[in-house]
Amino acid sequence: MNPKVFIFVLLGASLCSAGYNLKDSWSGQQIFDQFNFWSGPDPTHGYVYYASKSESQQWGYTSVQNGVAYIRSDSTSVSSGAGRGSVRLTSQKTYTHGLFIFDVAHMPWGQGTWPAIWTTRGDGWPAGGEIDIIEGVNSNRNNQMTLHTSPGCYVPTNKDAESGNPGSGDCGANGGSAGCGINDPDSWSYGPDFNNNGGGTWAMQWESSGIYIWLWAKGYVPQDVLNGQPNPAGWGIPRGRSTFNQGCVDSQYFYNHGIIIDNTFCGDWAGNVYPGGQDACKSFVQNKTTPSAFTEAYWAVNSIKVYQQ
Repeated sequence: MNPKVFIFVLLGASLCSAGYNLKDSWSGQQIFDQFNFWSGPDPTHGYVYYASKSESQQWGYTSVQNGVAYIRSDSTSVSSGAGRGSVRLTSQKTYTHGLFIFDVAHMPWGQGTWPAIWTTRGDGWPAGGEIDIIEGVNSNRNNQMTLHTSPGCYVPTNKDAESGNPGSGDCGANGGSAGCGINDPDSWSYGPDFNNNGGGTWAMQWESSGIYIWLWAKGYVPQDVLNGQPNPAGWGIPRGRSTFNQGCVDSQYFYNHGIIIDNTFCGDWAGNVYPGGQDACKSFVQNKTTPSAFTEAYWAVNSIKVYQQ
């Protein structure tokens, strides 16, 4: 597949394109001022110490260079018992429905890592749902997009209607932890190929009919997106498709989401699939101090924009 044309669509029957207006736009320091820094234990049980805003600034985890917001994990020291230092940001505003556009120049990657850009309700998970837009672990080369809900949300999967690789249609499986997702077959959608390509721009459309996600490589973003007049109807054929129906009603399972950008280590996913398991993962993450170990474990975000109808 041509990596310049990469499109994902999750949970949607038809694209709705009319009347999107810019609601919020953040870049550079605005991202750090309009997002809260999570400083508690990792809900996904990662071997990580999430730094506060002041700690992140002091330790060089967050910075702005040429208008780009850098969000780093510690790549210079042996970790303490609490875990390797990192950052988890959550938007101060919450949303139900909208068009979310993320211009990302670089994403974390490497053994032990578990980066994600996602949305969720917050308290009471999985009530209110979760939408994973960018996610993967360790040395994965393919992006995983997943929906998590409270039990009872079922969406149809139809390989004939999508070129991605759909998993289970039970979004509430295992209490919501398993979820329902699509794995992208293209290696440039995640990790080093994504970074070497100069990153890309993600768009996630969340409407009552469904949830849709696209990615374009740098230099191939549609002109309507660049002009601030996004029109999803012109963005091409779905990469994957499922539909909201009586088995999963949008308003019952998805509402009041904040935007989260983070990178954790090991934890419920990365640690469980790490060669040798959780203990081996923690040992690697704690002790690895050479410059090449976690120097790629950072986000570089050009901008985040939210449109609503």
